[in-house]
Amino acid sequence: MAGGGARLLGLVVDLVAASLLTSLFVRPDLQDTAAMQSYNLWAVAVWAIITIIPVSFFGFTPGMFVTGIRVARLDGAGMVGVPRAIVRAVLTFVIIPAAIRNADGRSWLDRLTGTVVIRMR
Repeated sequence: MAGGGARLLGLVVDLVAASLLTSLFVRPDLQDTAAMQSYNLWAVAVWAIITIIPVSFFGFTPGMFVTGIRVARLDGAGMVGVPRAIVRAVLTFVIIPAAIRNADGRSWLDRLTGTVVIRMR
């Protein structure tokens, strides 16, 4: 199973990628609160897209790919699927379910979705 450091690094890579992609279309302006609120909402939407779609079909986000980890279903199915990927993204956004782990290293979001994060290499 993947450790917490690789999972956290994967999340950070995804957040940076979402921010950079958002910056291509929406200009961040640190002096304008309304512009930054808009930018942040778009960045969250981009993060959701680059999290849900790849996990649904391939089992990993761009950040997970960089860190060499992926999401797998416990029942052995090949794809995680859209509903599980959406629940994982929502619970990751909330942070607490992703941060709390049990003795075997699985987080609450893993247990709720019947998944596990494993090392690819």
